[in-house]
Formats: sequence, structure tokens, C-alpha cells
Amino acid sequence: MMIIRPIQTEDLQGLLDMARSASVGLTTLPPNEEVLAEHIADSVRAFSAKVTRPRGERYLLVMEDLLSGQLVGCSGMVARVGGFDPFYSYAIETVVKESKALGVQKEIRFLNLKEDHKGPSEIGTLFVRPGARGGGNGRLMSLARFLFMAAQPQRFAPVTIAEMRGYVDEEGVSPFWEAIGGHFFEIDFREADQLSADKKEFIADLMPRHPLYVPMLPSAAQAQVGQVHPETEGALKLLNQEGFADAGEIDIFDGGPMVRVNTANIRTIKNSVCGPFSGTDDKIDGTQMIICNDALEFRACLGQATVSDGGQITISNETALALGLRIGDPIRFVAARPT
Repeated sequence: MMIIRPIQTEDLQGLLDMARSASVGLTTLPPNEEVLAEHIADSVRAFSAKVTRPRGERYLLVMEDLLSGQLVGCSGMVARVGGFDPFYSYAIETVVKESKALGVQKEIRFLNLKEDHKGPSEIGTLFVRPGARGGGNGRLMSLARFLFMAAQPQRFAPVTIAEMRGYVDEEGVSPFWEAIGGHFFEIDFREADQLSADKKEFIADLMPRHPLYVPMLPSAAQAQVGQVHPETEGALKLLNQEGFADAGEIDIFDGGPMVRVNTANIRTIKNSVCGPFSGTDDKIDGTQMIICNDALEFRACLGQATVSDGGQITISNETALALGLRIGDPIRFVAARPT
């Protein structure tokens, strides 16, 4: 069985192994032991903190194979982007140019740099090892974080965004970066992408503030504006099913699209059912659910659940043991797929 739980200090080597197996584009999962140790420490502090409103806490969940003890996936949440380190994006806007003398009217897209100091919550860092993909594991890794948000709503902002990975070739080259950022920063895309995860001041120092007209970019860069990397198409489809929609903004480095949703309207949050755990029944056979313990010491897994007329929830013994439940504990569940 696969279990989702908060990352712990002793998970550093497992996270490092995953980072080394991931390709370029996962900004918050660089194969750097020191950086990953900082990310783990940030998450441990976030889970242990008493929070009444989001202040930029960073949460990192991992997927553990209970049979082997191996970490096979991870996903992250940022309580609120912006703050001391602002959040940057390009807004895609349109201007109409007209010449009556030539009988020409054109709509021209341009990119306007946005700087947000009190932004929404953000999800990211989604990764599942190739050998663990399939069987609903990728969906579990992605959607379990929404159940955590449902259980701890005070920790997150009213709006949630996701920056989808833009196109980067097998050599780590981004046509969008080469057309814009590469001219101003004098570092390659990979270095800038990783640096931006923790340090934003270089963006403020060097990024041009004037609008950038899309038709003036090289054709390869124009083609990537707002386009998702082929490997991320499945993740985007899943988020669309959860209610995320195009935000009209893109990543300033690779041109990947941003999607946005009101947090309370995320399908997994809105449709989740919460109630007391009443007992186990190993003969349950029904719709696959994502089930969690609805606690700060978060645990989630795939399984089946039934609800009595009185609101009592029954799950399998295996699921109850994996979640560490006792009779009467609150649990939350939702259908793994939209119905």
C-alpha cells in the first residue's frame, strides 16, 4: 500500500534519490542535498507551527511504499506566495492597433510583468517515480494535498494557483528563456530556475519592466507562450477536472501557463465527506476513494469507504492501520475520480 504523509528529517536521502531521478523543470526539487535539507526543515516547521492564517509556510508531502519503505513520490503546497520575496509572473494582455489609412486592425498580445506581495496559495513539486506510476498513485499524490487543505483551511489562502511546467528540451534548454531571460541574467535556464526557488532579488534587479510584445519574440518562443510541457499534460488535465482554469498568466522563465481556482471550489475539497471512524469491514467493494485521517499529523491513501445513515464511516482494516486510526477519530474521503 502507498501512504501519503508529511516529510520528515530522516527522509533526506530518499528525497535526494527522487530528485536525482527527476528531469529539469522541478524548481523546488533540485538534486542538491543542502537545498533539499532546507526544504525538509521548512516543511517540518510548517507542520509543527500553530497557524491561524497563511504566511508563506511550505508543506511537503511524500508517498511511501509501506512494503518496501521507499519514498516514491512527493508534492508540495505553499500557504501564500509573495511576501518578503515577491511572486513574479507575466500577465498575457492584448492591445488593439488600427490604421484607417492602411485599413489594418490587429490584436497584439504582450507580456506585462506582475509582482505580487500577498498572493494566493500555490501547489507544486509533484513527482512520482516512473516505477510507481499507474494504479492511481499519481492521482493520489496530487489530490491528497487538497484533502490536507480541506482539513486545515486556516492555513491556506482563498485562491490557489499552480504554475504548470513549460517546454524545456532534453538538454535543459527553454526557447522562451533564451528569447527573454537569457539576455538579461547571463546564466542558463537550469541555474535560474533553481535559484528562483529561494532567491528572488535577482529577478527584481535584472528583469525588464516594460511590456514585451509577443510577435517580436522568435517563433520558437512565441509557440511556447502559455503552452504546457508534454510530460505535464496529464497533470494539467487532472487540475482542470478539479476546477482549475487558465489564469491568463505565465511563468517568467519557461512560459508555462498558470491555472487558478477558488480554494473552496476545488472538487476534492468541495465534495469531501468528513465524519467519525466507526469500524472496519474488509468486504467493502465500491468506488475508489482517497481517504485521510483529517489531522495535522496527516495520512492519506487509496481505499473504499461506506457511510451509514447516521454518518458513521466504515473502511477496511488495512486502510485503518495505514492511517493510524482509532474508533471515533475524524476521517475525510472523496472519490478519486470525478463522477
